[in-house]
Amino acid sequence: MDYRGVKVITHASTFFAPILVPILVWLLVQNRDAKNMALQALFFHIIMTVLIAISWFFTFLLIGIPFLIVFGLIAIYYPIKGILYSLNGRPFSYPFVGGIGR
Repeated sequence: MDYRGVKVITHASTFFAPILVPILVWLLVQNRDAKNMALQALFFHIIMTVLIAISWFFTFLLIGIPFLIVFGLIAIYYPIKGILYSLNGRPFSYPFVGGIGR
């Protein structure tokens, strides 16, 4: 069975359920590659949420604004890249967490 659709939904979950969907995929899907990718996506989403929250807090001191912009762009760019890689059947690893789940 081809798990491209599951991988695409997991990457796209950053826009609607960034924590819930990777957990469900990791728990319910039997394919090892899909499970590894879901675990990476989960940790990536958690890390980006924490970094964006910290940056948002520091925007009151004005030093958080550039970090908020950069982390926001990273949080959007890499899931889109993951979607495109999954649609083409290519392997994809998130930055910061690429070795998790392997």
